[in-house]
Amino acid sequence: MKVVFALITAVAAFTAYYVYSPVPSTVSEPWKLMLVDATLRCAQDLSDLAHYFGLGHRLRILHFMTTLDKNDPVSSGNLKVTDTVFDGVEVRVFEPTSEPHGELKRSIVFVHGGGWVLASARARSYGSLCQKVSEDVNAVVVSIEYRFVPDVHFPTQLNDVLTATKYFLRPEVLQKYSVDPDRIAISGDSAGGNMAAAACQQLTEDPNQTIKLKLQALIYPVLQILDFNTPSYQQNTDMLIVPRLRMIKYWLDYLNVSLAFAYSMQVNNHTSLDSGETVALRERLNWNTLLPVSFKKNYKPVVQSIGNPSLVQKFPALLDTRVSPLIAPKETLQLLPKTYILTCEHDILRDDGIMYVKRLQEAGIDVTHDHYDDGFHGCVIFATWPTYSSVGARARDGYIKWLKENL
Repeated sequence: MKVVFALITAVAAFTAYYVYSPVPSTVSEPWKLMLVDATLRCAQDLSDLAHYFGLGHRLRILHFMTTLDKNDPVSSGNLKVTDTVFDGVEVRVFEPTSEPHGELKRSIVFVHGGGWVLASARARSYGSLCQKVSEDVNAVVVSIEYRFVPDVHFPTQLNDVLTATKYFLRPEVLQKYSVDPDRIAISGDSAGGNMAAAACQQLTEDPNQTIKLKLQALIYPVLQILDFNTPSYQQNTDMLIVPRLRMIKYWLDYLNVSLAFAYSMQVNNHTSLDSGETVALRERLNWNTLLPVSFKKNYKPVVQSIGNPSLVQKFPALLDTRVSPLIAPKETLQLLPKTYILTCEHDILRDDGIMYVKRLQEAGIDVTHDHYDDGFHGCVIFATWPTYSSVGARARDGYIKWLKENL
């Protein structure tokens, strides 16, 4: 009996140690956040262990473990859900059935997040979000199932998004789904927000694209790879869900670059002053001028005089605006549609979104910025059981409200 009690005590202590992580007091429902983060860390640890023992690539195993909630399309009385293929790219389409026959609908092309390796358009979490958006906005939602790291790397994922979106924007396809060509938005969260922003820039500048997007809506988007020491990166270095080092590793995997460069990226060696190519671009994300004082707080810029400029030669994608939409020239930004950006206080990516708000406003674009002081990265998809988060539900509903009013 004593052995059993000792074993139970040891397991309980280990579980508490694994689950508990210090979080700011202002985070919404911290224990729920800790449990979600512990689940994600457990999946990552198990995938690393399986990789070590030669059972498969760590990222394939991680993707499998984080998409166990995939399901077949489930239609209801008011919504038709189908899986199909747009020009070789898999998509899940949500179509409201309540509109009178022949009435043209609004539409949203949605790109899910997950660090270019996690989640799925077919996952329960994203399915629930897209279903609610489709029903509440009364819009056709096209959720893109782009391919994942490590099977493909940049720019393949972005090209999947562009291919599926361009196919959907064909007049005959819009007619098939009864979509109004003047009322189409592109949207995405996190890494999906990165690709949605990059795709919107590409489509806007494409002279052959006759049907243009009316809106873009970005949910805590990843927008740049040049500065991993913005105030939000410094403030939330070890924040749950996506700490800084994990984000850097997502980037390196996406760009197919060795993880050995992670430390150099972490201290901004890749954008040091002796790297002339990046110095000019850094001005486009100078947070001393782009961030309000309330977000800069007392943090100082981290700029290395001598770093590792060879990184730019080893992966030139560092300078690619398709990787970092935030550094696009003003001439590109001036062409973009009305924009919505959602940011959360407890998120390393907070300042990416806020800087993009400022750059778009300076380019003359109409921008709505919703910020959640008690929010954290990923909260919008934690708005349903069993991971229900009150701030997630508020953020999701604010996003949907903006779409209803502007699309």
